[in-house]
Amino acid sequence: MQEARERTRKSARLEDIAREAGVSISTVSRALNDSPAVKRRTKQEIWKIARAHDYDFRRTMPNGPIGAEATIAVIVPAPQARETRVADPFFLELLAGIAEAARERNADLLVSHLSPRSAEDIEYAMNTSRATGMIFIGQSSLHDAFNSLAARDNRFVVWGADFADAAYCTIGSDNLAGGRRATAHLARLGRRRILFLGDTEAPEADQRHRGYRLALEQAGLPYDERLTLPAHFDVHSAEVATRSAIDSGVDFDAIFAASDLIAIGAIRALAHSGRRVPEDVSVVGYDNIPASGLVTPRLTTIDQDANLAGRMLVAKLIDSKGGRGASQRLETSLLIRESCGG
Repeated sequence: MQEARERTRKSARLEDIAREAGVSISTVSRALNDSPAVKRRTKQEIWKIARAHDYDFRRTMPNGPIGAEATIAVIVPAPQARETRVADPFFLELLAGIAEAARERNADLLVSHLSPRSAEDIEYAMNTSRATGMIFIGQSSLHDAFNSLAARDNRFVVWGADFADAAYCTIGSDNLAGGRRATAHLARLGRRRILFLGDTEAPEADQRHRGYRLALEQAGLPYDERLTLPAHFDVHSAEVATRSAIDSGVDFDAIFAASDLIAIGAIRALAHSGRRVPEDVSVVGYDNIPASGLVTPRLTTIDQDANLAGRMLVAKLIDSKGGRGASQRLETSLLIRESCGG
């Protein structure tokens, strides 16, 4: 197959691409050099044809990688319940793993400014990027769009939730098991009113919430909708949500937070209200970011190895050689610290 690709690459000429696109050779040349003189849609069509012929046009583009064997672009879809910022501790750890693995594989790394919100946006990102492969951080609401894209182009891998019908490669933690493990631990401590804090519109948080509900059922505890509160993946949102629950009289003796940042925000709200952690309320987070071991009390959390995840994303992207890599789940473990009292 590699020999066939090499023959196609050697036989493909600008004239062939121009004839298929219905434009002049000079227009093809300008498009393959990303000239602003060529309309965006025309460039997209020419790039698509060039890629189909395995024409190695990216080397002709300006500002390309210097001596790199590949270029990987990292893209964060939006909107997301987890609004991924560069300063997000979990994102930084994940990005560090991606960067280290890319360097070891002699690949350049780009953090894209694009923030796709639709299937059309994803198509645009794939058709216009100079990258040889892409890593999307989270699915947001674009699972169906990724499935559709995978039928035509497999040069991408996604960090995110596991879906039974996924036609694309995903790497992520076992969110269901992690949510169940965190909640079951709180139930074993004798906590009976366990609050879930997190935005279940995000696929990963939704799976953690499903694990929460499963653990409640296994512990013989009833599910109470009043004990599921939405909160974005940041400290401020979690603090506001927790204070609102306290002020409205919601009765709870434990919190399972969908992320460590959410857990830290909850602890701040509890301290402001005069409630002690863990004496009055036990708290468990998710992610094991560095700050989880520095707050007071130190945070019990579900550990997912973000650095390893970054390395796995790069390996799946490069080693699949344009095909679909096998999806994989990272094991989770419970790190017990002072915030849960046992």
